[in-house]
Amino acid sequence: MTQANIRIGIGGWTFEPWRGTFFPEKWPQKRELEYAAGKMTAIEVNGTYYSGFKPATFEGWAKAVPDGFVFTLKASRFCTNRKILAEAGESVMRFVDQGIIELGDKLGPILWQFMATKKFDADDFSAFLKLLPARHGGIALRHAIQVRHESFAVPEFVALARAAGVAIVYADSAEYPAIADVTGDFVYARLENAQEEAVTGYTDAELDRWADAARAWAAGGQPDGLPYAAPEPPKASPRDSFIFFINGAKVRAPAGALALIERVGRPG
Repeated sequence: MTQANIRIGIGGWTFEPWRGTFFPEKWPQKRELEYAAGKMTAIEVNGTYYSGFKPATFEGWAKAVPDGFVFTLKASRFCTNRKILAEAGESVMRFVDQGIIELGDKLGPILWQFMATKKFDADDFSAFLKLLPARHGGIALRHAIQVRHESFAVPEFVALARAAGVAIVYADSAEYPAIADVTGDFVYARLENAQEEAVTGYTDAELDRWADAARAWAAGGQPDGLPYAAPEPPKASPRDSFIFFINGAKVRAPAGALALIERVGRPG
């Protein structure tokens, strides 16, 4: 079976402890995105969670990175941090209409992240998933959802996500329960449990296991040894996979991402 693309990266590109560790000494701050994009194959943008941006900003990001590079965007907190998700329609449209389509083919999945206190309510969550547009401005949109409450680890939630065609984010976290079920036509994983004492955040053995998992996801399978909420696996089909080293010992994130890229190769 053909393997899909595996894209690996970090969260953002402006982090002071990376200056002189990941970025070369005295590297111009205005060129940090250019440098990071030359090393990574994707970046998750967290700034879009906190505020909106102008279309020209997204256009500038697209021009600063090489062909084949992809940004994933964390959706605005005003969409997800609310008691009644079904009422998020206006905020969802405001987010997708701010100019994200200026990224063109460099626009990857949108990440919708929920508070750890948000519990699973099948009706309300189903209503929220229906608010996520499949296209905007002539560009197809892909959606990933990160839930962080144990009530979501049930077959009903997996079924909702599969019916909507959205990906449940697999998060390797010391704080939150993980759901590894593959539900979309792509996979989105966040490696959040890096340890600073490891130069790459994760040990060589752990990185080898993540490389195996990445290849399994890209080939259309579900890796062994991860926590699944539903008994039925997805239909086997190659899936683009996005894996980010984020949170945890953030200073180690670039080294971890580079080590995993070395193991699995670069897209295409």
